[in-house]
Amino acid sequence: MDISTTYMGLKLKNPIIISSSRLTGSIDNIKKCAEHGAGAIVLKSLFEEQLLVDPERLMDQDKKYFWFPEAVEFINGHSREQGMNEYLEFIQAAKTETELPIIASINCNTPDEWPKFASKLEEAGADGIELNISIMPFDSEASSQDIEDIYIEIVKEVKKFVKVPVAVKISPMFTNILGLVKRLEGAGADAVVLFNRFYRPDIDVENEKVVRKSVLSGPEEVTQPLRWISILSGSVSCDIAGNTGIHTADGVIKHLMVGADAIQICSVLYKNGIDYIGTMLDELEKWFQKKNYSTLSQIKGKLGRDGKNAAAFERVQYMKKTLTDQ
Repeated sequence: MDISTTYMGLKLKNPIIISSSRLTGSIDNIKKCAEHGAGAIVLKSLFEEQLLVDPERLMDQDKKYFWFPEAVEFINGHSREQGMNEYLEFIQAAKTETELPIIASINCNTPDEWPKFASKLEEAGADGIELNISIMPFDSEASSQDIEDIYIEIVKEVKKFVKVPVAVKISPMFTNILGLVKRLEGAGADAVVLFNRFYRPDIDVENEKVVRKSVLSGPEEVTQPLRWISILSGSVSCDIAGNTGIHTADGVIKHLMVGADAIQICSVLYKNGIDYIGTMLDELEKWFQKKNYSTLSQIKGKLGRDGKNAAAFERVQYMKKTLTDQ
């Protein structure tokens, strides 16, 4: 049975990639992910601000860090040199400890100055770079076009300095996702990851204060990336990875069947442990055997947006379907 795939031009022994998080922020965890069968690993993100911060100045807690609270403590007190050197050493160690493709991650929201440092990630041994671009539409003066243009400029600037493949992790909050991905592809993106999942504020009504909702995804969230991967897979040439809500082998299979080249998991490993990678792979192989499939290519895109499936993925409103029909 061959469940290998190609993503970002990288050969993966299977489609399960461990996404960027605290989980991929230690060498011990990276080794465990490799031991339990991961196809590739995206390292914990290096933040743009770590590359630009003045060594003599602590970073103010900007309002945008409400969405990335774990970044504040890490960024404060780290100079540009310290942050970069630590990350480069981390990449080198990860490459030494495993033969898996190692993808560096940069959390960014501007194309200013920092892209020139991307070449150092390549020199350290990163097999690819994932740009976790996070621009929240809070500015009433910024148009949708303005925000998209920043994404394009970031990709163009990074591609000036690196030869390794570049993926872009985007959010679902765009007017025209298909149009944006085509522009990203035109700018040089080798892959896109659907979707970024932001922190979500909630209200504690008892104590009357704003609180942070759970950062872990649920399996019910899997349908949003499925729709857009199906729509994109037959329309763009860049690779596509599904992300968000993939908690079982079924979630992996669904993404492959709508045209994904790979998938990324994180929350399920926080809930069940890193060894759950092996469980998902076992279930995936059993399903392949049960269905008499011998290669991943046999199911890739089988239920994508073509023919009779087009209406299912493109329909926006219910017609006759009601909750009582479930």
